[in-house]
Amino acid sequence: MFIAAALAAVLVSCGGKQGMPNFGDNEYAVTTVKTQSTELQTSYPATIKGVQDVEIRPKISGFITKINVQEGQAVKKGQVLFVIDNVTYEAAARQAKAAVNSAKASRNTAKLTYENSKKLYEGKVIGDFELQSAQNSYESAEAALAQAEASYVSAKQNLDFCYVTSPADGVVGTLPYKVGALVSASDKLTNVSDISTMQVYFSMTEKDMLEMGRTEGGMHAAIKDYPPVKLLLADGTTYDHEGRVATASGVIDQATGSVQLRADFPNPAHLLKSGGAGSVVIPHTDNAAILVPQEAVVQVQDKYFIYIVGKDNKVKYSEITIYPNNDGKNYLVTGGMKVGDTYVCAGVTTLSDGMEIKPITPAQYQEKIKKAQELGKAQGDAKELKKALSGK
Repeated sequence: MFIAAALAAVLVSCGGKQGMPNFGDNEYAVTTVKTQSTELQTSYPATIKGVQDVEIRPKISGFITKINVQEGQAVKKGQVLFVIDNVTYEAAARQAKAAVNSAKASRNTAKLTYENSKKLYEGKVIGDFELQSAQNSYESAEAALAQAEASYVSAKQNLDFCYVTSPADGVVGTLPYKVGALVSASDKLTNVSDISTMQVYFSMTEKDMLEMGRTEGGMHAAIKDYPPVKLLLADGTTYDHEGRVATASGVIDQATGSVQLRADFPNPAHLLKSGGAGSVVIPHTDNAAILVPQEAVVQVQDKYFIYIVGKDNKVKYSEITIYPNNDGKNYLVTGGMKVGDTYVCAGVTTLSDGMEIKPITPAQYQEKIKKAQELGKAQGDAKELKKALSGK
């Protein structure tokens, strides 16, 4: 009998109901708007490029006889990437070299003849015509030698062109041609991308650019003093290294009304690849921000509302505007509220426009929740006790 009486007392004290009890009053937690310092983040779609993306094309036509690299391989400036059939060019270079030697011999003979003619002329053995003829022959031999040497340089250069080298340090791109393929100067053999530092291009609206330039004392000063930016990768992760805004275009794109900017990011591990995509995340510090908890805001489609408490303790269903990005806990209010406004910060789902409430502090509201939880636990314990008694 004593146990049954105790059980009945517990059930009565808990209201005989399960779960969190209804407060049964009009007490709501309210708070007053104050400004605080917060860091905002704005993201802009971006494309990633290497410092130098060079198209590798042959300067001569021929069959590829050797490929010395693989796709994705890191190469150094001057490293041989491809070898083009050089048999014909080697023969041409040898022929040109022989022509140079022959021209040198002819020039030397003409020089001796001319010098000997000068001595004979001084001794009045020959006349002006013979001396002039010897001089002309010597000058023609000099010209023929110069022409032969130029031909040899061209032939030697063509032979060197058979060895296609990298113009810069970088990473090899795709290799569309294989050994044995016939290529010419119009064919792209591959790309070599310098990805030690990545250049990330993104566009900012004209309005944002004007605000940035105005607040920082000019565009050049704004870029120079701009804080480090982050890069959000395609998989949603944040790149380990921060970047710096380096340049801004001086021309506004009339089609989009935006200005292109470039941020440079170090790429020591070669994680970033030329041609990739991501988002540049730019931080902004707001020293007079109005933040409200998300649980205090009612979202209806693409609009946001909050309950502002009037002097008569009646709530007004008021529309606000918020900053697009948030931290998952709070909204940054950009319009519809001002410093000094009092609003309901919890339990807004049971409110209606014009409803009169009894304001309490957030601490008092949390204390009510704590007591309700304790009551719920006691209610559960009573239920278990009842089941145990009925089982007996």
